[in-house]
Amino acid sequence: MLFKAGEGKLKLVSADGFRLAVQSIDFDGEGQALIVRDDLAGIANALRKARRVNLFFEASGEKLDGTKLIIDTEAIRYSFVSADGTFPDYEKLVPSEAKTVVHFDTVEAGKAISSLKVLADSKSYPIDITNENGLVMLSSPDDKGRAVMPADIEGEVNRVRIDGKYLADALKACSGMVDLKLADSKSPVLFQVDGYQLVTMPMLTNAEKPKRKHKAKEPVAV
Repeated sequence: MLFKAGEGKLKLVSADGFRLAVQSIDFDGEGQALIVRDDLAGIANALRKARRVNLFFEASGEKLDGTKLIIDTEAIRYSFVSADGTFPDYEKLVPSEAKTVVHFDTVEAGKAISSLKVLADSKSYPIDITNENGLVMLSSPDDKGRAVMPADIEGEVNRVRIDGKYLADALKACSGMVDLKLADSKSPVLFQVDGYQLVTMPMLTNAEKPKRKHKAKEPVAV
């Protein structure tokens, strides 16, 4: 997980190959540290209980260019040594343009996803998202169920398919009202609220999957 501070902001960036999350908050200071995700296990719950949090960077002393991330609360000081290596250029992965922006309630959408999950035949439950005429529709690809909700929509009619678990996680992380930004059915999907951005890769429909080229059968000798 990347902690990068500068220009009045602290950005926390994390990715797993299918999703990219960026949280940006006001911050006075500069520095950068790359922290192994497992080292941060439990820190979120501890910070929720803290009345005061002070975060800063300092030299680790272990290497000439080494860095430590220090998180201070009124009770405990947490110290994390920055890992070797560099974080990928994540900014290129965040969509800069969208043909469609859908503003809707994540709570209502979460309830709809839970209902569609019950109807799924397996643990994998793709969800199709479609917008039209001031409405956003969530449906299962096999048409076993669908939910329709009001939404503020800018741009053209669009459709995208997202893994149900990833979609539920995205809505839970955003909470409240969220902006869903779409370019087309094959491009990364951006969920955005305040200083938080979550990019998720879409799923291809059967019509979009490349067709395999069948080799011509060789003649059988008689």
